[in-house]
Amino acid sequence: MASRIRVVVPSDDEELTELQVRNRDFLAPWDPLREDDYFTVAGQRADIEGALARHVRGEAMPWVVMDDDGAIAGRLTLTGIVRGPFQSCSMGYWLAEDQTRKGLATDAVRAAVGFAFNQLKLHRVQAETLVDNVASQRVLTKTDFEQYGRAPRYLRIAGRWQDHLMFQRLNDSVQSPS
Repeated sequence: MASRIRVVVPSDDEELTELQVRNRDFLAPWDPLREDDYFTVAGQRADIEGALARHVRGEAMPWVVMDDDGAIAGRLTLTGIVRGPFQSCSMGYWLAEDQTRKGLATDAVRAAVGFAFNQLKLHRVQAETLVDNVASQRVLTKTDFEQYGRAPRYLRIAGRWQDHLMFQRLNDSVQSPS
């Protein structure tokens, strides 16, 4: 199987716009409120450029998730990459509705965690889900994340502050920084 993830590039803007427009209602319960311009090619281009700027600074690893035919099925990003004694990041992802329940998210999460541990040499990858996002919790459990807590009013999603379950995966082979 080919890799499920690759770094997002500016020319992905049109394909991502089409996915975002088609999946706007499906993703709305899991996303922050978005302005209408987010769902345009210019909006997606700006989002990609911002993600790539964070990548250049070493703060993020922005990928697209690929389906079996090589088309974009969603996004996965490692954000808030922190070095020093923390050696950690947060992971977020989404898939188009017609790409769910195919194992794509599980494969993408495994690939991203492998990259975080083997290439970035991070000690910890964390992920948070809305309390009722059972599908994402299943993906995290299948990829050896452990739930370690609940954060009240953690993120403003769908227009209101909502509780999230906290998950993490640790890489005990990483040595402490000198």
